[in-house]
Amino acid sequence: MMALTILCLFLVTLAQGEPCLIISEINADNPRLDTSEFVELYHTSGQRSSLDGYTLVFYNGNGNVAYKVLDLKGHSTDDRGFFLVGSVEMLPKPAILLPPNTVQNGPDDAIALYHTSAARYVEKMNVTAAGLVDAVVYTTRKTGGAEVLAEILTPGERAFVEDETALEGDESIERCLLSEDRWGFRVSAPSPGQRNNCTPSAAPSSLPVITELKLGGGQVDGLVELTSTTDAGPLVLVVLNGKTDRVSFSFNVNVDTSRNGLISVTVDKRYMKGDESGAVAIYSGTTSEFPVGSPLSQIEPLDSFVFAGPGDRPSANLTETLIPGRQPYQLSNSLKEGGFDLSRCGMATWTRDPGVFWEAPQTPGQPNQCPWPKICPHTMVPGGGADTSPHLPSWGTGDFLINELNTDTPGMAEDGEYLELWHPSGRRVSLQGIWVLFFSAHNNKPYREISLSGHFTTAKGYFLLGSDRLVPAPSIRLPPNTIQNGPDAVALYRSPFGPPSSQQRGIPTKGLLDAVVYRKMGSDKEAQELSKALTPGQLALLEDPEVLPGDESLSRCRGLYPYDLSSFSVAPPTPLRENSCPRPPPVPEGVVLNEVASGHWTNHGQQRSFVELRGPPLTELRGLVLVMFDQEHSGRIVALPLTGFIDDDGYYTVGNVTEADQTFPEGEDVPARGAVLLCYDLFSVCRAATALTNSSRRDELIFGDVQLLLSSTSARGSQIIPALRSVQNGAVSLSRCACCDARSPSSWTTSSPTPQTVNICPSIAFSSHIDVCLGPPSSGWPENSGDCSGLSLGRRIVQVAHYLEQKCLCGISAFSLQGANFSCVSGWLRVWGNILAFSDHQKALIIQMSPGKLPHDDGCPAPTTDSRTGTGSSLGLQVGLVVGLLVLLALGAALVTYFYKRRYVF
Repeated sequence: MMALTILCLFLVTLAQGEPCLIISEINADNPRLDTSEFVELYHTSGQRSSLDGYTLVFYNGNGNVAYKVLDLKGHSTDDRGFFLVGSVEMLPKPAILLPPNTVQNGPDDAIALYHTSAARYVEKMNVTAAGLVDAVVYTTRKTGGAEVLAEILTPGERAFVEDETALEGDESIERCLLSEDRWGFRVSAPSPGQRNNCTPSAAPSSLPVITELKLGGGQVDGLVELTSTTDAGPLVLVVLNGKTDRVSFSFNVNVDTSRNGLISVTVDKRYMKGDESGAVAIYSGTTSEFPVGSPLSQIEPLDSFVFAGPGDRPSANLTETLIPGRQPYQLSNSLKEGGFDLSRCGMATWTRDPGVFWEAPQTPGQPNQCPWPKICPHTMVPGGGADTSPHLPSWGTGDFLINELNTDTPGMAEDGEYLELWHPSGRRVSLQGIWVLFFSAHNNKPYREISLSGHFTTAKGYFLLGSDRLVPAPSIRLPPNTIQNGPDAVALYRSPFGPPSSQQRGIPTKGLLDAVVYRKMGSDKEAQELSKALTPGQLALLEDPEVLPGDESLSRCRGLYPYDLSSFSVAPPTPLRENSCPRPPPVPEGVVLNEVASGHWTNHGQQRSFVELRGPPLTELRGLVLVMFDQEHSGRIVALPLTGFIDDDGYYTVGNVTEADQTFPEGEDVPARGAVLLCYDLFSVCRAATALTNSSRRDELIFGDVQLLLSSTSARGSQIIPALRSVQNGAVSLSRCACCDARSPSSWTTSSPTPQTVNICPSIAFSSHIDVCLGPPSSGWPENSGDCSGLSLGRRIVQVAHYLEQKCLCGISAFSLQGANFSCVSGWLRVWGNILAFSDHQKALIIQMSPGKLPHDDGCPAPTTDSRTGTGSSLGLQVGLVVGLLVLLALGAALVTYFYKRRYVF
């Protein structure tokens, strides 16, 4: 179980018999203009219900903030339980109308339903789980996305990937029951205000599956309908007795007699009664391999169904062999006339699950007619309270995780070692096909390989392997001193066809569910191969015996992502109990990127890559992750969790330079074009890079055209391209030269590398006076206006510096223009005053621009004050204008008075 300190998890309870309001369907993206968008809510009572107290919030994954909030007070569902919010032009007409193109299409967005005071939800707010009732997180990215939204709104579930090519024309995201109380989503034809299209297709997989069953009750013959596949080979249908586990009926299936891709097999009424337990299974083979009276085969079936009669449970052997980890279908006490008709109605893509079957009329040779279920998909309340245990959504959405590891216990006996696994369902689950491998860093091979088949987790989802003297007693006992102290690794696999080591050479990664690589003090390099294969980009964990008095363990405390070592902390041992996690470290305030150099930036000189941080001396960096985004290699991302402290001089260096505090992973480098980010969050969240909140994104430097990052970066994000010509000695870096704003675009400039020493920055000592007039260019100003008037006031200095640098290639940055003035009149840009440089060489390059200036009388306007003039002069000008205006007004009043008196005197 996760610790109480884990944030944003939810207690999920099944609410059968208690109707609830859910998000039933979403259509966010229509062909051409988005004029048919809608969000459908449904009350599972199927009746009219008040929506007072509910609020619908739409979230943008770019920044993870709300872009629309709808208070549903005063509204009700219709007489069938439906409620529509949608576009003005759609039919049926929604109760709340939205302008076209309101609901965002992705790539990473979400819609959430809350039940609490509507006043707490406003546009531009950060995503929250407070008061959450239901949520849908959706993305258009097949390789992950919306991680932050999913972690907060639907923890343990990945964002739903909306496939725009799934159907011709329009499609929507529809909620459907997968199996028992497990719900999910599918893409289907839109059905606003109607029951969702949740009938499973005739062939949910490439292998034959059972689609319908009739249990005759001893009165009429039974029936089994299955899908037909021509490439499956010979098939045999087997019926088994639930008491004896022996074959009572077998039949060779003729795939040539299918109707609409479906095959029906009649079974004698003696063998499928419904008032006794039994099973139906499909195997590859013939009846000669499954003769009547033969015992239950250990061969894995293609599909199977196990049923339990009233008061007559099938054997555990039959259940665990045919439907591992699942429960048999429980038949009711009242045997209906003509028996039971069951149809495959759950949308689960997996097989061997009786939970996908519901009672429904038979439809031989036709799609199943499934009823709309009336149970709630989930009722969520915030977890983590003193009397609650944080659970995740239904167990079908997650898989086994390593929850706690104790490799080194006090004393010589080492008889308190253990490995604790946990299943996110928080309930009893079969471990069939699960393997644990213990690896040695000495040869990078497993020194122990353990199959967990035949075992189950506890009722709370735990499973314990450990020393035979451990209390509480482990399910699998190990001799003392079995688990090595490090540097080593433990890995968890799903491998139903045998040991993972036999399926793949080297360190196996196929079927990997989770892994922890750990070390002793000073053994970082020895674990590199294991880390590279099992937990790439992360430093092996240290079970530090000096952290706590007595014994300690590595406990999962911060997240549920697999092979994410940043989720673990050193904590007191808690086998088969909730982890006792320390408070998370405070955010390392004041730590910023200070200097960045890439081995790809060179001016005919030697160049080493590094990233230098600066911050308050002795600041702990735990929790910070350095992220590098490579624009030129398909957006490849490298993430490196930081360790240690800022040194006494205020520096911390990562890279391939002498005396670096931390080195890059082998083969990694600062890219030529891309970005470097400083992130404070889980390693897996930081690694996503493009879905970070402002609080996670501590600092960034963009040296390229990284649109994914620019679109999610605040308007103040730093973007600068290294200027190689401006540095005479060849080696080039980007250096921070302004101290106080972490993401100011005026903070950076090109200079010579100075790792762990003061940066070389432009100064007044190498300044030069410049008076440059740049005529209206055909392009180059923002939006190709051909006119400098398109420059925005807030970003003018950055844009001017970028434009001047394009003209001279001399290393001009926004910081260089601290002493310059500029004006834009009639489309001409004039820059005059001091431009700072950091060397005589750069000063000479800047002066080369002077011959290009134009005389004032040839079109360039005379100097005028602008936003870059001093504050005092600007204020003085304003005061002067006001005084002048008052003088003119006074003079005008005096003249009016004079002429008025003159008129009446004469």
